[in-house]
Amino acid sequence: MGPQADIDVGGREDLLRLFDLVRPALEKEALSRPAASGLFGFFDRVGRRVTGIGGDAYQMLVFIGQLIAALGRTIGNPRRLRVTPLVALMQDVGINALPIVFIMTFFIGAVIALVGTNLLTTLGVEVFTIQLVGVAILREFGVVITAILLSGRSASSFAAQIGSMRMNQETDAMQVMGVDRFDALVIPRILAALLMMPLMTFCADIGGIIGGLLVSWVTIDISPAFFIQRTLETVDIKHFWIGMCKAPFLALVIAAAGCRHGLMVGGDVQSLGRNVTSAVVQSVFLVIMFDAVFAVIFMLLDL
Repeated sequence: MGPQADIDVGGREDLLRLFDLVRPALEKEALSRPAASGLFGFFDRVGRRVTGIGGDAYQMLVFIGQLIAALGRTIGNPRRLRVTPLVALMQDVGINALPIVFIMTFFIGAVIALVGTNLLTTLGVEVFTIQLVGVAILREFGVVITAILLSGRSASSFAAQIGSMRMNQETDAMQVMGVDRFDALVIPRILAALLMMPLMTFCADIGGIIGGLLVSWVTIDISPAFFIQRTLETVDIKHFWIGMCKAPFLALVIAAAGCRHGLMVGGDVQSLGRNVTSAVVQSVFLVIMFDAVFAVIFMLLDL
């Protein structure tokens, strides 16, 4: 059956010839994609999903290798580092985010103190609310809430910025001019996140403790001076350092996820939106996963 029987092109010979050229490709694609129905369709979807996960894992390993090589080149030759973009990114990633980090952890600390007060008052040991707030904020919630906010705020920003440059072919132009994309785009963002995450975590710790202090003062009449004194006496400094030691690693994971998905953007808007969403989801997932890994490690080390 000829193309005239399949499609009406108004008798135009040029369109008929074009349709004859693309027909084999369309038929081949249709044959290569069987109808996804029943048990066969289920296994087909599972197989495609597993293949996609494997390909994504491979691309992640490639990106990690390129990132390590770029960091090694920068350490070996510090002149390769672009200081002006680094300072601008540090302000955007860290300084501008301090108010929202402080406010979020302030309310987290207040909620922890409120729940602890309601629970411990029934046991007659409401004074232990101070230790609960101190350990929870310094060890876990300060760094985790900061990392999640960094994921939503900076990972998406990194992916969108680099992705828009990919769409406008600016990265291709950089490659033609001999400018390394990792040196120009990835390394400043990685270093900005690494340098600012500890500062943001410290600010989050202060905000959470202040929130717990105010709630304890209002609900169980614990004075601020007594709250601070008991915090210093009963909350070990190791909890602060445990939280702080997580900060650089989580910052590296978040920034790497944002930059990697930005470099994966194609030439259309759908690809940009899909990769920005994937950057946020993946970075939040990695933050929770690695925080659980750290918790197990510190438990085994009896810290």
